[in-house]
Amino acid sequence: MPSKKPVIHCDALVVHCMDYRLQKFIQPWITVRFGYDNFDIVSLAGGVHDYEMVLKYVQLAVQIHSIETVCLINHEDCRAYGRDGTYKRHKHDLMDAQTKIQAIFPHLKVETFYLHLDGVFEAISFKQPPH
Repeated sequence: MPSKKPVIHCDALVVHCMDYRLQKFIQPWITVRFGYDNFDIVSLAGGVHDYEMVLKYVQLAVQIHSIETVCLINHEDCRAYGRDGTYKRHKHDLMDAQTKIQAIFPHLKVETFYLHLDGVFEAISFKQPPH
């Protein structure tokens, strides 16, 4: 009889841009926020700019790691956005991704942040799952 695979669980999926300028801020911040080795991380050019790709990773993390939280981080001066990368656009894209993810996965907590290049994380929106 084949043995059952153990359930693998981590608290969160963190999605952020691959930009090297962010790493010195993101890694310590995530560890403090979610705990050492208690998160999945996806680094994509533009963060949530490619929502369909982000959604694939959210679906996978829900399926294989039973995540409870999705943390989406976009940042100042994102080259993947080019000229369209205004603060207003980032805020819109973060909130749009948050709304869409919660429509598909209402049990997830979804947090969004805008990272300034000086290392300040600005909370954009937090949505708790309905109780």
